Formats: sequence, structure tokens, C-alpha cells
Amino acid sequence: MSQTQGETLKKNRLGVWGVVFFVVAAASPLVGMTGAVPVAVVLGDGAAVPGAYLAVGLALLLFSVGYAAMSHRVTNTGAFFAYVGRGLGTRAGVGAAFVSLLAYIAVQVAIFGFFGAVAAGQMKESLGLDMPWWAWTLIAWAVVTLLSLRAVDVGAKVLGVFMIAEVLSLFVLAIAILVQGGPENFNLGASFNPSNIFAGGLNGTAGIALSFAFASFIGFEASAIYGEESKDPKRVVPRATYISILLITGLFVITTLAMVNGMGASKVVDKVVEYSSVGDVPLVNPANVLFTMADQYVGSWLATLMSWLVISSLFAGLLAFHNSIARYFFSMGRAGVLPSALAKVNKQGAPSNATYSTAAVGALVVIIFAVRGLDPVLNLFYWFSGLSVVAMVLVEILVSLAVIRYFQKTKEDTRPWNTLIAPILAIIGLGLGEYLLMSRFGLLAGTVAKGVDPTTQSWGLSPLGWFLILLPFVIFVVGVVVSTIRRNENEEMLKDLVN
Repeated sequence: MSQTQGETLKKNRLGVWGVVFFVVAAASPLVGMTGAVPVAVVLGDGAAVPGAYLAVGLALLLFSVGYAAMSHRVTNTGAFFAYVGRGLGTRAGVGAAFVSLLAYIAVQVAIFGFFGAVAAGQMKESLGLDMPWWAWTLIAWAVVTLLSLRAVDVGAKVLGVFMIAEVLSLFVLAIAILVQGGPENFNLGASFNPSNIFAGGLNGTAGIALSFAFASFIGFEASAIYGEESKDPKRVVPRATYISILLITGLFVITTLAMVNGMGASKVVDKVVEYSSVGDVPLVNPANVLFTMADQYVGSWLATLMSWLVISSLFAGLLAFHNSIARYFFSMGRAGVLPSALAKVNKQGAPSNATYSTAAVGALVVIIFAVRGLDPVLNLFYWFSGLSVVAMVLVEILVSLAVIRYFQKTKEDTRPWNTLIAPILAIIGLGLGEYLLMSRFGLLAGTVAKGVDPTTQSWGLSPLGWFLILLPFVIFVVGVVVSTIRRNENEEMLKDLVN
């Protein structure tokens, strides 16, 4: 399909590290360290949590092998659904497009809630500024929207500053703990022995730890979204994908290993409960675990810095996901799946109408939750973050299937490891991850049926919980139906969606 200048993203804007900045910012490792990790320790594997993060990182690395092979053949800002469309057909590609859009919208509004809650508490405690969570959220919303209307490399530079500060703070803490040593002898076996990682079974504590680890990695797959705007997509996308997954996995594994040994492998659960408790209730303040370790092993200055970096990490995640959503809207508008007006770009080469649409959706959700008086963390963050991970892993499974089908059909790449073995192993790992996420969704999202203990019972979901975990599958079917209807009207544009 021919494209006018006003319907083409600005090319040659991003190098490998520019894409990495967007990807790592989306994963927000500091937020995972302060939110998911303490819960995974207490309710999951205890000292073996570093091994759980390593296992998930390896599964996603296997996924990245086929993902990178596909990026050599397809350059499209739609990324996931373009890959699915090439391998499994246009209808499946459009279905994947709808699920991907759902996943990214869900995770962005989830971060809006968490950002507002953290910013409101921090600003009140540190600066005496008492404003409701939604006010801070809307301030961030406005800044993110303005930055997203600029050239994509401007956003990359902003994210680069935040990401470097975030990564350095975690590595400084980890190195300080590992050099000084904890109250017990250094114990690698407690964290990486498979018998410890999988203790309790997948329906028990191991499943809880692995599900929280999967939830911490969302955003790593965004590298291909920026292929059209990168300087050399066939080189940039694969390298950025591998660097991002290795960096994120390394951050989680090294930092959690340091924290486990800093508290003592045999006492880590008790210590996390102690540091995170408010009154007699554990895990009410999980971020205090990391801050206490920073204060103890480095100094109060690092704990204070980290408390502010959590806010910057959340803001960076908002900016990264806003850019991702806008590019999905753009690509789907360009293909005629959504209104064609979404396929317009401004003078800076940014998808302007898609950016405004992304901002409108985010503002609408925030306003609804604020007006109804729903909690920004217990409701907005937990509900939508759980939904987003289930949706994204579903698409990753479809991508792995598409990689196998595409290369078996075209024979463009005959390397068995890249195009068959690694994707099959990824499907097994991701399928297991999807099962764990769905079976433990009540614990992840706080949508447990009355009378059910989510720490001991799987699948005990409320009606809302069932609605949220089934929604990605329903949306996929909706996308297939829309593709079937629109195909007769605009077959050539639909083909562009997956080219």
C-alpha cells in the first residue's frame, strides 16, 4: 500500500540503546523489586525467588530466539500481530492485534493507579503537598502525552536518564550487600537448587513465585514495535531484544540474590514480613523491604533516592507504554482495522492522532475510578496489571506458534534451533506461565471468591476475576470476527497490517 508522508513514522531515529531504554523502562524493574518480589518471597519460594526469576528469564529468552528470527523478516510497528499474521494468517493477526492493544492499555492504566498512589504518599510525606492520587496521575498523564507528541528519540533520551539511575541504584545495593556479606554464609543452593525453586509444586508456593516473576517481566517484548523508527531494524531489534531480556533478568536475579543473603537465606521470609508489616499485617508496605536493605548496607541516602526513583520508574513506564499503545493504534488505523484517522503523524514524525486517542482512553479510566472512589492500587493497579500479563503471554504463545509455521512454510531460515526447537520450548514455558497466571489470578489481582484462601487454593475466583482472565480470549475472537468482516471491504489494507 502506498503511504503519504503524513502516514509514515519518522525513520532512523533510534539505535539499539534507544530501543533498550523503552523496553527496560516498560518493565520497570525497580517497581517489581519493591512490589512483586516481597510478595513472591513470603507467599512463594522464600530464598529460592532468585531462581524463580532466572527460570522465567530463561523461558522468555527462548521466546526471544524465534522473536528475533522473525524480526529479520518483518519490520512493522505492530510487531506482535504482524508476526502472528505472517505465520498464522491475517485473521489470527488481527485477533492478536486486539489482544495486544488490550494488554498495553491495561498495563498503562494500572501504572496510572500505582503512580498516583505512590506520588501522593511521597509528596505528602516529603514535601507536605496533600493532593489526591488522581491529581498526581493527571499531571503525569499530561506530561506523558506532551512527550509522546515529540520525536521518538526525545522520549528515548528521557527514559535513558531514568533507566540508568534506576539500574545503577539496584546494582549499587546488590554489590554492597554481596561485598559486605550477610548474617549467614553465602548460599547459592538455597536460591538456585531446582528442588528449592519448585518446592511446594506449581499449584503451591512455586506457582505463586513463578507467576509473580512472569508478571514482573511485562514490557520486555516491545523492541520490535520501534522497528520502523530504528536506524537498522534487522540489526537493532534482535540486539535490543536480547540485551533487554538479559539486563532485566540480570537485575532481578542479582538484586534478589543479594537481598536474600543480606537478610539470611534461612530467615528471609521472617525478615520480609517484619520489614513490610504495618501494625501486625504483613506486606502492607512491601517497598520498605528494599529501602530497609538500602539503609542498612549503603546508607539512608540510597533509601531516600530509591523512594524517588520508584516514582520516576513508574513515570518512565507510563511514557514507554503510551508510546507502544499509540503505535498499535497507528498501525491498526493504517491497516483499516480501526479508523484511518489514527494513521496520521505530525511534523516530528510521531503518531499524533493515535497519541491523543491513547491519552483519551487513559484519562477516561482514571476519571471513572476517581469518581467511583475505587482504590488506585487494590482496584486499578491489581485488576488491570493481572489482566495485562494474561493477555500478553497469550500473544507471546501465538507469536511462537507463528514463528514455527512461518519458517516451516517459507524455508527462509532453516536453522532448527532458531525456528523450531527454541519456539517449541518457549511455547511449553509460556503455556506453563499462562496456566500459573490464570490459576493464581485471584492472588495477583485481588479477585478472590468469598471464603477462598488464594495462598492455598487455585482458581478460586470471583465473577470479576473470571471476567478478567477470560477477556483476552474473548477479545481475540472479536478481532478474528472484525477481520472477517473488514476483509471484504479492505483486503489490501488488512494485508498491510501483517507486512
